[in-house]
Amino acid sequence: MTDQPGPTPGQIQRHLRRANAIAARSVAMGHHPFGALLVAPDHETVLLEQGNVSTVNHAESVLARAADMNFTPEYLWGCTLYTTVEPCAMCAATQYWANIGRLVYGMDERRLLELTGSDPENPTMDVPARYIYAHSQKAIQVIGPVPEVEEEVADLHRGFWKN
Repeated sequence: MTDQPGPTPGQIQRHLRRANAIAARSVAMGHHPFGALLVAPDHETVLLEQGNVSTVNHAESVLARAADMNFTPEYLWGCTLYTTVEPCAMCAATQYWANIGRLVYGMDERRLLELTGSDPENPTMDVPARYIYAHSQKAIQVIGPVPEVEEEVADLHRGFWKN
C-alpha cells in the first residue's frame, strides 16, 4: 500500500460525503445511520456502496464481504474503504480479512459513543481500528477522523440517536 499514492484531500472529503448520504438513506429505510463505500485504486471509481443493515450486518462488514466475493485480494489491497464512522472491531477485522488496504473514516468511535450514550441499539466498543491493525500482519493505512466532514457525520447521528 505504501508504494501507491493516496487519495487527495478533495477525494477524501467527496467520498466521505457520499458515504454520509448513504447513511442518511439507511435512516430513511429504518436502519442506523452508517454508510460505506469501496473506491478503486484510481481514487475515483466507486465499486460498491452499502448502508447499515442490522446490528450484526454493519455497512462496512457487508461491503467487505461483497468486495471479497467480487474482486481479487491483490486488487482489493489497492482499494479504499470509506466509512462515516470508524469501524467497530467486527468491521475492522472483516476489512482485514477481505484485504482492503486503506481505511478512511469521518468520525471516530469515541465521538460516536458521546452521541449514542448507553443506547442499547449501539453498545459502542472502545477498540480503535488502528489498534486492531497494529496487532495484525498487514499494514492497512488508516486516515481519520477527517475534520472537514466530522460535524456533518455527527449531525446525522445527533438527529438519529436523540429521537
